[in-house]
Amino acid sequence: MKKVAVIGATGFVGSKVVNELATRGYEVKAIARDTSKVDQAENVHPVNVDVYNEVELAEKLKGSDAVINTFNAGWTNPNLYDDFLFGSRNIEKAVENAGIKRFITVGGAGSLFIDGKQIVDGSDFPSEIKPGATAARDFLNELKQNEKLDWTFFSPAIEMHQGTSGVRKGTYRTGTENPVFDENGRSVLSAEDVAVVLVDELENEKFIKQRFTAAY
Repeated sequence: MKKVAVIGATGFVGSKVVNELATRGYEVKAIARDTSKVDQAENVHPVNVDVYNEVELAEKLKGSDAVINTFNAGWTNPNLYDDFLFGSRNIEKAVENAGIKRFITVGGAGSLFIDGKQIVDGSDFPSEIKPGATAARDFLNELKQNEKLDWTFFSPAIEMHQGTSGVRKGTYRTGTENPVFDENGRSVLSAEDVAVVLVDELENEKFIKQRFTAAY
């Protein structure tokens, strides 16, 4: 498995995934609406496409062995819930129609459980990101019904955006339905190590047709 398409290749997580794959010697299709910010490398191939165009996206995905999806509809998008779900469903269909089995997608931490309750349903959950977190949860529930793809859904650490920026430790611990906390009761992982986690999962296939999470 040497050819991997990354959707959202210029984003906060996607750009790190492209770099991690390229460093490990993969041929990378770096997919984004505007690929002008894609880091140039011999084995990185920028591909301009809008994920809301399912037919074109499927065509551009063909020839890839796997897809890592880091699509985000924009946290400040007033139509975030609908746009996230529409884009995610399009991507799922495009991967199927491109004839690709392996699909790794990044959602939020909001659907993880603490004391039997999903984080996104807590009274203290930030209102500004609740539409996106809710959409990611709903997409996970839909993805669980997909029997065609070898899918994996990754929920980052709760403090992924607050994780130590620019740090790639290459070490982490994984969980499934509950956040992974450190000795200080924090769930933290840098975006660089999110990329490590995703590429490790691509290579090791430990969580096929499952959701998982990771943190230090």
